[in-house]
Amino acid sequence: MSATEQMRQMLDQLMGTAREGETKRSRYEFTDDRVCRSFLLDCCPHDVFASTRMDLGECKKIHDLALRADYEKASKTKDYGFEIDAFKTLQEFVNTSDRKIEVSKKRLAESKEELSGEVNEKLTRDQELAEQISKKLAEAEREGAMGNVEQSLKLMEEVEQIKRQKEIAENEYKNSIPSSNFQKQKLRVCEVCSAYLDIYDNDRRLADHFGGKLHLGYITIREKYENLKEIVNNRRKERSRRELSPNIDRRDKRRRDERNDSRDRYRRDDRRDRSRSRDRRRKSRSPRTSRNSYPLNSRSRSNEKR
Repeated sequence: MSATEQMRQMLDQLMGTAREGETKRSRYEFTDDRVCRSFLLDCCPHDVFASTRMDLGECKKIHDLALRADYEKASKTKDYGFEIDAFKTLQEFVNTSDRKIEVSKKRLAESKEELSGEVNEKLTRDQELAEQISKKLAEAEREGAMGNVEQSLKLMEEVEQIKRQKEIAENEYKNSIPSSNFQKQKLRVCEVCSAYLDIYDNDRRLADHFGGKLHLGYITIREKYENLKEIVNNRRKERSRRELSPNIDRRDKRRRDERNDSRDRYRRDDRRDRSRSRDRRRKSRSPRTSRNSYPLNSRSRSNEKR
């Protein structure tokens, strides 16, 4: 890539399609269906695996760094839901890879059926140690590249310790199986990228695998897939909650209305009972008042005669 092209890409990433002098790209917007949603989220497999033995060729949809810059800016204030499209793309890719891993593991398992459980246990131990060495070597290189010399040296010391353990485990395994079956049993399947690994390759070659672009590309895709999976699941739960919310509101309103009706009936009944009680008291007092007033009237008339 020329210096001019590199400068153009840097400007695209910083300014998007709005930068001066850009007229050709104005025909597209990042919302266009022809634009790759996975690319906008920086996880298109066509880019991740470019120039590897898993090279998928050029993506059929538009890849433009300026459009990605536009999307990243716009997505801060609005949810476009592009994660769902990208998730579906990665889900298909990851599922295909997982099926390939299972098929490869099944083939190896069939070739190991003749071995005893003890031999398989020794093989598994040897494989685990080989993988530990490779991963720690790759990690030590990364730490050294970042300037963490002390951490890198510490990891290399751990590698030497594991190497001694592996040497013992390897000899135990080799001595436990016939030489005719040895070549079949020294392979294992990488759980990340489905590649066959020779556990008796030298540490440098195994480290090259775990630190290689293909293996790291699969790690990138799988991590992005898990991240998008969480986002999509959370949005589905939120959507379900919103869909249920009107029903819950109606049910709550109905319950409130029922409580209010019950309260109103109670108040009406209470007022009716109090009214009846007052009427009974009036009726009970009325006759007594008449009898009591009669003697008083008689005495009044008697006094008048006097």
